[in-house]
Amino acid sequence: MSATATATTPVLTAKDFATDQEVRWCPGCGDYSILAQVQKVMPTLGIPKEDIVIISGIGCSSRFPYYMNVYGMHSIHGRATAIASGLKACRPELSVWVVTGDGDSLSIGGNHTIHLLRRNFDINILLFNNQIYGLTKGQYSPTSEEHKITKSTPFGSIDHPFNPLALAMGADATFIGRSMDRDPKHLQYMLTRAQKHKGASFLEIYQNCNIFNDGAFEVFTEKATKPEETLFLEQGKPLVFGATQNKGIRLDGFKPVVVELGGEYSADDCWVHDEHDYHKAQILIRMFDDPSKPDHFPRPFGVFYETERPCYEEMMQLQIQDIIAAKGKGDLDKLLRGREVWEIA
Repeated sequence: MSATATATTPVLTAKDFATDQEVRWCPGCGDYSILAQVQKVMPTLGIPKEDIVIISGIGCSSRFPYYMNVYGMHSIHGRATAIASGLKACRPELSVWVVTGDGDSLSIGGNHTIHLLRRNFDINILLFNNQIYGLTKGQYSPTSEEHKITKSTPFGSIDHPFNPLALAMGADATFIGRSMDRDPKHLQYMLTRAQKHKGASFLEIYQNCNIFNDGAFEVFTEKATKPEETLFLEQGKPLVFGATQNKGIRLDGFKPVVVELGGEYSADDCWVHDEHDYHKAQILIRMFDDPSKPDHFPRPFGVFYETERPCYEEMMQLQIQDIIAAKGKGDLDKLLRGREVWEIA
């Protein structure tokens, strides 16, 4: 986010952010849509291409740097967040993006993810969640639902899945949001919001893997079911959903309740979204029910929570300045020698 446009920045288009590399995802993969939306959004940010860096780990999503005409790095499994943290620490003026998947960032890379969030580097994390390991051909992932039958769980998974946004909330992320591959306008809006936030942005993107987990999010993306199963969060607006906006959510104390609108209740009686309310964000993030259950809540999409906190790279630079002011510049040779030296007779 830190990089900004100048008066001499040329006007760019989505084509300026596309490379000549063959896009090697399976036909119909949701990654194509996400790539298209990122390429459309990048020119609107007013940031020179040379000041943008995309870093990925391992997985289908991690091919992303090859297809974006900016600086980038295809790193190692689970370590994109660590590498991005190091880059931002030494080059704070860059706009740094991490592209990762549910396996890459929540399994082997889980530890690195939570520490980037708690440190609050000014970095944008795009987590493509398809609830499966796609690159390694269909094993269950940390976000796969219980009883999921895969190549590595032939009798069904007995693991309890991660709720990625709850993990981010627990790590004190300062921006938490969710979007989906099959809603281009909403995804573009969320990418822009994530970039504008000063601090660590965690954006989960539901992404369909049509080969190994096709239709995992179909209930949230298809026209027939989307109005009843999704709740789009808008700052200062009541929580209303349904095919005819005929349903709402109100709070009974701290307990959310779905109500029918038009009779006893109206939109004025519903819970009004405040993305700066920490406690209500916790409730929204926990609206993570199995959509096959009859008494489930709709799945929220949008900005769940945003707050301000000092960024790690800025605090580090201030600390270095304070040390130099108090003690002067260091002596590298002295540092390497250490405090314990001796002579051999």
